[in-house]
Amino acid sequence: MTWLAKLQDDRSLLSRASTAQRVAEILRARITEGALLPGTRLSEEMIGAALGVSRNTLREAFRLLTHERLVVHELNRGVFVRMLDVQDVVDIYRLRRVLEGAAVRNAPDSPAEAMVALDAALVAGERAAAEGRWSDVGTADLQFHLAIAGLAGSPRIEEIMRQALAEIRLAFHVMAVPQTFHQPYLDRHRELLELILGGDLERAQAVLDDYLRTAQRQLVDAYAERVPAGAATAR
Repeated sequence: MTWLAKLQDDRSLLSRASTAQRVAEILRARITEGALLPGTRLSEEMIGAALGVSRNTLREAFRLLTHERLVVHELNRGVFVRMLDVQDVVDIYRLRRVLEGAAVRNAPDSPAEAMVALDAALVAGERAAAEGRWSDVGTADLQFHLAIAGLAGSPRIEEIMRQALAEIRLAFHVMAVPQTFHQPYLDRHRELLELILGGDLERAQAVLDDYLRTAQRQLVDAYAERVPAGAATAR
């Protein structure tokens, strides 16, 4: 499992004072980058060995991720990466429109590092697309939108967005052809950045709203084709 090998690399991020919260952050990051797919069973033994943490610490991390709706516990079966349903997708995009729209309005008062992060995510996405790394384009997409949330200058908003974007990454996996889904949004990212830098925030909000509604519709349509109606959210 390649994601387990990556977790072994993550072990260096944990100090002697490592906590369940830090373990949860690592697993959330692996979900956000697309390394952990919906339905993946999270073995306590393998993950504990990869990260060098106790079973109790790992179980507490799982509880944190369950609260964030990223994993589910199935009685007598174990812990699994969660599978979203259509209602999840619609609600997450509802949240994103509210938070990202408000963040764009705050752009004139945003911290300088937020603009730097926007540009870096845009460049990362375009570079990944040029190299045909479409999973990485998806990751850069989420980084771009996290940077949009950063325009609000609020650590709490960024925390909420980080969790929401990890959830929506689980929905991305329903798209049969990632390139078809992600490629058109690269130009929209550049348009959004230029509008924000140019101070045309009303137009930027309109473009962002249309962007998010279009992406939501694409994902909902994909669920209708690939996920049986009434399917459980757990697996």
